[in-house]
Amino acid sequence: MLLVTGFALVVGGLGSVAAFLLLKLIGLVSNLVFFQRWSTGMVAPGAAHQPWWLVLFAPVAGGLVIGLMARYGSEKIRGHGMPEAIEAILTGGSKVAPRVAVLKPVSAAISIGTGGPFGAEGPIIMTGGAIGSILAQLLRLSADERKALLVSGAAAGMAATFNSPLAAVLLAVELLLFEWRPRSFVPVVAAVAVATVGRGYLLGTAAVFPVPTAGLHVSTAAQALCVVAGAVGGLLAVAATWLVYRAEDAFAKLPFHWMWWPAIGGLVIGVGGLFEPRALGVGYDVIDQLLTGRATTSLIIGILVVKTLIWSLSLGSGTSGGVLAPVFMIGGALGAAEGLVLPQVVPGFWAMTGLAAVVGGVMRSPLTGVVFTMELTHAWGAGPSLLISSTTAYALSALVLKRSVLTEKIARRGLHLTREYSTDPLETFFVEEVMDPWPAAGPDEPPRLSVRTDDTLRQAAYLLAEHRVTEAAVLAHDGGDRPVGLLRLTHLLHARLHDLTEEHHRQRLLPRPAPVPAPGGRQPVRL
Repeated sequence: MLLVTGFALVVGGLGSVAAFLLLKLIGLVSNLVFFQRWSTGMVAPGAAHQPWWLVLFAPVAGGLVIGLMARYGSEKIRGHGMPEAIEAILTGGSKVAPRVAVLKPVSAAISIGTGGPFGAEGPIIMTGGAIGSILAQLLRLSADERKALLVSGAAAGMAATFNSPLAAVLLAVELLLFEWRPRSFVPVVAAVAVATVGRGYLLGTAAVFPVPTAGLHVSTAAQALCVVAGAVGGLLAVAATWLVYRAEDAFAKLPFHWMWWPAIGGLVIGVGGLFEPRALGVGYDVIDQLLTGRATTSLIIGILVVKTLIWSLSLGSGTSGGVLAPVFMIGGALGAAEGLVLPQVVPGFWAMTGLAAVVGGVMRSPLTGVVFTMELTHAWGAGPSLLISSTTAYALSALVLKRSVLTEKIARRGLHLTREYSTDPLETFFVEEVMDPWPAAGPDEPPRLSVRTDDTLRQAAYLLAEHRVTEAAVLAHDGGDRPVGLLRLTHLLHARLHDLTEEHHRQRLLPRPAPVPAPGGRQPVRL
């Protein structure tokens, strides 16, 4: 753990530099395409009047370039980055090709810089993950250690992009690590800490979208309405997720190579930009207006409709770009629209609840949605309200959709992914609780393997798997060599059966109250 943590410190520093360079590259492409000037400052394509032909065809040109890069460079640059990182962890031994570390940020900068309605976080997750993976591949490390460094790089890039260290760690736990162990958690935190410090030097330490919260007091009625806001956000998350994959299905039916699909997605973006130019690009300025209560009604409605449509439909084309920033904008617009009719709390309060709700529903990561919103705005007092809305949206999304926008894509590639963590039932039973007594005459063929009575079933299962046997002699825990029991493979099912019974077997544990005698000799009434 300590060795990997030391390497993670290096990864964290590199992740912050990668995030800085990616943001500058996005700014450079945006300025060149829409303002014909050499500058790396972040600009909004729709902040100034642009010729209609530029708005319409710039995303198409960007899509053509991305299609060529994906076909002749690496197909791994397609998509929004998180499913690709998850797939590398699940099936690729946490190995990422070095060229992905270069092609992914460049393709994302082209996509966003030419008007794509995406965010920088997905590409930086893949880029930071690639940095961690490449370093791990240069060293003599196990697959689990490579995973720790890959996720450390991904989380470091996220923390440096949004100045959100807590949310980056939660994102790693909820979406990428698939475990909660010191061996992976400690390196991730170390990398995120270094990346956050590095971000302070490179991009500053202020909140990305500061929201004034003076006088914030959420009444009981407003807290209850957060459930409504969460439910509406969950419905929007379900609709957006459904649109992404219906679009992907539609593109898959086209009779020509997928290399051309991002250009068609770019045409969708361009048409949407003609109706609402502010929906183009990463949109940090629009998110800021929504969260601070300065957005006009026309902007709120335009973003809510146009951004949702062009993001969902173009993402299905396989172009390159992240999902978080668009989800921030869509959720913020939804909450701002709700704020037009809900009781006033503070400017931007309902936009924050909408943002947390849509993140919780789309990403299926409710805690990340809450903490992300608080770190982006520094509105710490809104935490309980955000938790209500995010969890409500998460619950609704889990009830309606089988998989999230991340896991559906992975499932379509033939992989199974669970997002539910629980204690391994094999870890809760000892060998002595399930073993058979040692036969008086001994077995016909004594087992080659032995375990101890105080070993957990999980330890025993690992030993059986390692030695490729189906039974083991059980020795006393005091260190004696005389067998006291026999453990067979079928005994391991005892823990699984116990877990299954606890989940599905329902029973009444307290007796019903005794019947109360009815007055006048009538039949007793059972309560």
